[in-house]
Amino acid sequence: MPLVERAGVRPPAAGTAPLLLHVFSTFATGGPQVRFATIVNHFGPRWRHAVVAMDGNLGCRERLDTALDVAFPALPLVKGNLRANVRTMRAALREMRPATLITSNWGTIEWAVANRLPLVRHVHVEDGFGPEERTAQLPRRVWMRRLFLAGRTVVVPSLTLLRIATETWTLNPARLRYIPNGIDLARFAPGPSATPPGEFPVIGAVAALRAEKNLARLLRAFALAIRTHPARLVIVGDGPERGALEALAGELGIAAHIHWAGHIPDPAPLLRGMDIFAMSSDTEQMPISLLEAMAAGLPVASTAVGDIAAILPPGQQGFVTPLDDRALADALSRLLADRSLRQSMGAENRTRVTEAFDQHTMLKSWSAVFDPSKP
Repeated sequence: MPLVERAGVRPPAAGTAPLLLHVFSTFATGGPQVRFATIVNHFGPRWRHAVVAMDGNLGCRERLDTALDVAFPALPLVKGNLRANVRTMRAALREMRPATLITSNWGTIEWAVANRLPLVRHVHVEDGFGPEERTAQLPRRVWMRRLFLAGRTVVVPSLTLLRIATETWTLNPARLRYIPNGIDLARFAPGPSATPPGEFPVIGAVAALRAEKNLARLLRAFALAIRTHPARLVIVGDGPERGALEALAGELGIAAHIHWAGHIPDPAPLLRGMDIFAMSSDTEQMPISLLEAMAAGLPVASTAVGDIAAILPPGQQGFVTPLDDRALADALSRLLADRSLRQSMGAENRTRVTEAFDQHTMLKSWSAVFDPSKP
């Protein structure tokens, strides 16, 4: 039996919608995966899709419309065996015959190697970096991107990544596509004022509990801030760091002030219960969770990573801090101390995201990227 049939994928037949093959290092719920689900749900039967998760994690599958034609092939890939994997990938591309191969981030670079002598149209999406590249690009990865992404369409959601792709990876600017993330403004509309006067305000974070999100920094900053401004902390998300973070909260003496909400498929209702949104990441580019919080009318205190300072309205850069516990704590304290400041900043954020990051603009741009008739 052919490889792709064993993997559960039907090769294209006459009259069927074009097949798009999407490859992720993981399909666990995260910004790129949530954006993918939003896009394919919107366009419905216009395309068929196959999703390969290199680590086998299909957690974001829950966000896909069950009526969609989406396959999840499990290919026999062996971590670290580039030569064997390239053979398997090329065989899959020949048999599957997708109209477009769409790879996501460094973890899928082997697919770019496999398609170096092109079998199919290739689009690569780069959303950001893991902790190993938070401060500088690794030379081997730079050269691999230069070599295997040359001549391919490369999509980035941030101006920071656009600059890196042009100046560091030296990719052809004509093949780069800058598509900022966008969100459903109606779904994240602000609710009533979150915390009644006299009650402790709620600081919230929505993030996968992974090392690069550095929720430990937020816990330490929160512990500093509530010495003078009592508050509660809600953390929405789950991941491998949860045990260590809960232990740290105990050591800091703040465990009673924290609610661990875990993984929530739709964070919109919880955002409406927050007064302040916090980000403490070591690396981001254009986080969807930030846009969702802004759309919900929340003020933001964040570390200065990626495009965050440019995303927020002018005049709010004082709340975008160095990667430092005390600096983040000071930003949180200023917001905790001033309810009217929180409300005015939240209103500015809602206006900003409405004007610049509406989902409809993003969808139109991604439609052109998915279209196999494009170069």
